[in-house]
Amino acid sequence: MFAKMKAWARNLKRQIFILYYACKDVRVPWYVKAFTACVVAYAFSPIDLIPDFIPILGYLDDVILLPLGIMLALKMIPKDVLADCEVKAEEMMKNGKPKNWIVGSIIVLIWGVIAVWAVMKIYQFLN
Repeated sequence: MFAKMKAWARNLKRQIFILYYACKDVRVPWYVKAFTACVVAYAFSPIDLIPDFIPILGYLDDVILLPLGIMLALKMIPKDVLADCEVKAEEMMKNGKPKNWIVGSIIVLIWGVIAVWAVMKIYQFLN
């Protein structure tokens, strides 16, 4: 069973890398790029829609929502683009995942702004 879960996780990771490359491809329509970018950003984001510490529901996004988003995004990408991206994803998995500190910093900044805004609203509500 552990081997099946490990294979499932590896396949999920491979599909995320395929979507990562599809976002950069000019042959993909803008609306598909937008949806795919959201799925990839959510997959790479350390912050979940449903926090993992909530019993049972915490892993719902990791087990159901993320694979569902990946599946929908893969169905929207043209087949020829998908084939090219699969080759690139396999190469990336052999070499290791990319590190984009700028995008990571932007994600952290956005969540920081949201947190500050929420704290300010709570403070205003209490006073």
